[in-house]
This record gives sequence, structure tokens and C-alpha cells, in this order.
Amino acid sequence: MRPRDEPEGAWAADAIAEGVRGAEPGEIPRRLCHVAVRLLPVARASVSLCNEGMPVPLSASDDRAAYLMEVQATLGEGPCLHAARIGAPVIAADLAGGGDTGRWPVFAQQATALGVRAVYALPLGDDAGCLGTLDLYRDVPGVLSPGELRTAYLMAGVMTVALMSLPTGDENGNRPANGLWLSELATEHDEVYQAIGMVMAQLGVGADEALARLRGHAFARGLTVLDLAHDVVAHRERFERDRF
Repeated sequence: MRPRDEPEGAWAADAIAEGVRGAEPGEIPRRLCHVAVRLLPVARASVSLCNEGMPVPLSASDDRAAYLMEVQATLGEGPCLHAARIGAPVIAADLAGGGDTGRWPVFAQQATALGVRAVYALPLGDDAGCLGTLDLYRDVPGVLSPGELRTAYLMAGVMTVALMSLPTGDENGNRPANGLWLSELATEHDEVYQAIGMVMAQLGVGADEALARLRGHAFARGLTVLDLAHDVVAHRERFERDRF
């Protein structure tokens, strides 16, 4: 609990610094997700990267938050994807009623089935573009107070700095554009891009169509797009061209 005589921003900054103290660079995103849960009235948090319309889950405070990232990646819809697309915060104050349900109906159903009622998605990055999103999940509906929003924005700023400061593994210190130098932290999702390439070859379609086919097939079978990608890459699943 924050001491009454300590400024809110200073208290949050101290808590963030304490939360990541001694962490290895690749561990910092997960640590910051846990700090967000401690500082804010939210039950869980996650962070994902943006890459050509396909969110790449990076880290989460728990399995439920990780699953909700995968759900949005599979559906291609949700507040976190919308925040990444527009480069601005997206507040879904009540996924069980009102306009938020209609904006992302399938995601809302999946989220509320897990007990999640509100989502706050904050873009990460700067004027050069959106690097990803910090996603906060709450089990009760409602909005964050102005002070809580300031803390959330502070968390997003720290997360952005942390991601942009992670080592590249390049001895010359060069970083590829668009944040792709972070890919080693999300290597499991490389299979999604491999699967997209294989579906493109199998169906003779472009990347967007191949991703849409993967998403649709995964949803129809009750799988995440990552689960289906594993099967495609392992040649357990093959897409056939439509026959007319």
C-alpha cells in the first residue's frame, strides 16, 4: 500500500524498480506483468508484440492471461489487437454487456467464460510506431480511476523502454526495424509464420488469406492458431485447395 505522504508517481516508480531488480533482460516483461497486477486493481496482465497483423504473445502474469492472448491471435479480434492497430489505448469496461460485447462478440464470450469482465489495452512504442501492447484484465466491470490510468500509462512506458533496451545478440548492437529483434523472446510463434508459408504453398494464396484460413480452421476445431501451426509444420495437418 502506498504511504499517504508519498507521491503516487514516485511510489509506483519505486515499486516497478523493486519488481525488476536483479532480473535477466529476457525476464523483465514477465516481471513487469506481475508488477502491474500488484499496482493496479486488475487480476492479470500480458504483453504481446505486433508483427504484420499477427500478435505475438510475449509474456503473461498467469496461464489465463496467456490463453486470452492466444484467443485474440486466433480470432484476429479483441481489444488488444484493436489497440495495436490504432496505436491508442482501448478500454473495454464491460465485456458482458453494452457496446463492448458487440465490438468483439466471440472474444467477449471467451473472456467472460473465464471470469474476465474488463480489459484495458495500452499500446507500447513511440512516434515511430506501435511495438506491441500491455494488456490488463479485470474480473469486475468498470473503468480505472484517473490515478490508476496514470499508473497504467507509466507501466506501459516502462515496458516500452524495457523491450527497446533488451540486447539484440548482435555484437555490433544493430537492431532490425519494427521490433523484430525481439523475436528470440517469442521463438515458439515462429511456427505460426512457417505454417502461413506452408498454407500459402498448399493453397496458392497470399499471406493474409493463409492466415485467415489458419484462424478459421483453428477456431472451427477449438484450437489456438499456435496449436494448429504445430500440426501444419509437423505435416499432421494439410490444407487442400477448394474443388468446384
